[in-house]
Amino acid sequence: MYWTLELASKLEDAPWPATKEELIDYAIRSGAPLEVIENLQELEEETEIYESIEDIWPDYPTKEDFFFNEDEY
Repeated sequence: MYWTLELASKLEDAPWPATKEELIDYAIRSGAPLEVIENLQELEEETEIYESIEDIWPDYPTKEDFFFNEDEY
């Protein structure tokens, strides 16, 4: 399983919180690339509730990762 920013972004509008099956269903209905569906199928827990993309890919960059301080310039 591998995630890229482009692949993970396909799940930003997913109906969080969601189970593995709900996320796979969402990915299929939204036309996400096959790699997204394959990554979701590799998740181990069938019944776990995922609260956000960070539960699936802990390294998913957040807005804080792109913090830009305008006062410095």
